[in-house]
Amino acid sequence: MAHISSGVEYGIHCLLFLIDESGCERGASVRDLAELQGVPVDFLAKIFTKLAKARLVVATEGVKGGFSLARSASEISVLDVVTAIDGKKALFECREIRVRCAVFGDVAPAWATSGTCAVHSVMLSAQQLMEEALAKETLFDLADRVKRKSPASYGTKIISWLDDRAALRNPKLG
Repeated sequence: MAHISSGVEYGIHCLLFLIDESGCERGASVRDLAELQGVPVDFLAKIFTKLAKARLVVATEGVKGGFSLARSASEISVLDVVTAIDGKKALFECREIRVRCAVFGDVAPAWATSGTCAVHSVMLSAQQLMEEALAKETLFDLADRVKRKSPASYGTKIISWLDDRAALRNPKLG
C-alpha cells in the first residue's frame, strides 16, 4: 500500500493544469479537470474540497467558474498538497515489538526498552527527510519540469481544451 494516496497524484496533476505555460494561474472547473484526467468527478470534487479547506485553491464564480490557485504556484509546496489531501500521517507506527522478544520472558530488560526504539528512530528520520524533500518542491517547480519536457504546443492544447469545455457549458462565451 502506498503511503501517499492516488488522490494526491490526481490532485497535483490537476493543480498543474491551473498554471499556464508562462507560470500564470488560471481557473478551471472540477468537471473539466476530471474529464481531462479521466477520473470520476465526485472523486476529484472531494479532493478539491480538501484543497479549498487548506486554502490552496479558491472557488471562482461566473460563467468560467471553477477553481484557481489561492496563491502563487511558487508558494505552494508539494508537502502542502499532500497534507491537504491525505492529512498529516506518520510514515511508520511503532508497535514496541522490541519488548516482546521470547528470551526476555515476562519482562523486557531496561536496556531493551530505554530510549527511542532503533527501528522507530530510523523511520522518524526517513519521514523528516521525505517531508523536507516535498516541502522544497513547489507547484511552479513541477509545472516548469512539465513545460521543459513537453512539446511547446502542449500547454496551448490544454488551455484550448479547457476553454472549449467552458464554451460548451456556457455558449455565451463562444
